[in-house]
Amino acid sequence: MKIDELDVRIVQLFTEDSGIGVLAASRALGVARPTVQARLDKLKAAGVIQGVAPALNPARFGYPVMAIVSIEISQGVGHVPVGEALREIPEVIEMYTVSGDHDVMVRVVARSNDDLQRVLDAINATGAVNRTRSVVVLQTHFQNRVLPLFAQVGGVGAKPSGQEPE
Repeated sequence: MKIDELDVRIVQLFTEDSGIGVLAASRALGVARPTVQARLDKLKAAGVIQGVAPALNPARFGYPVMAIVSIEISQGVGHVPVGEALREIPEVIEMYTVSGDHDVMVRVVARSNDDLQRVLDAINATGAVNRTRSVVVLQTHFQNRVLPLFAQVGGVGAKPSGQEPE
């Protein structure tokens, strides 16, 4: 999909203010409302924009402890049943199957360190886990940092190092 500067400006505006309406966005950008709506529809249809849900911060509603957990699953179980089991644990907020020494990486949140132990025990109790290793996140510097890549693809901002200008 071809991304241009207007696509980038629209996405940046909605990223900064997810509650802005299409009419207000068109006024802020100085383009017609149907143009903004058509661009949003195109980006959604292509899967570039995956949703418009609010970004929730678990620490602000009682889950200040975050950990990254690597999981080694039992041979012959497969990733699908593990995913189904982990989906039943609300504190598991992200799951990735990975290559390397581990099979799965998850991001979990908890109310305290004791509660984190309960979550880890629940992960181990799924019956599909051989071993877990966890690291507690001390501070988040940034996350879900995709907008700079999108801007780069749209021709806004610096090119990656080693790439010649077009």
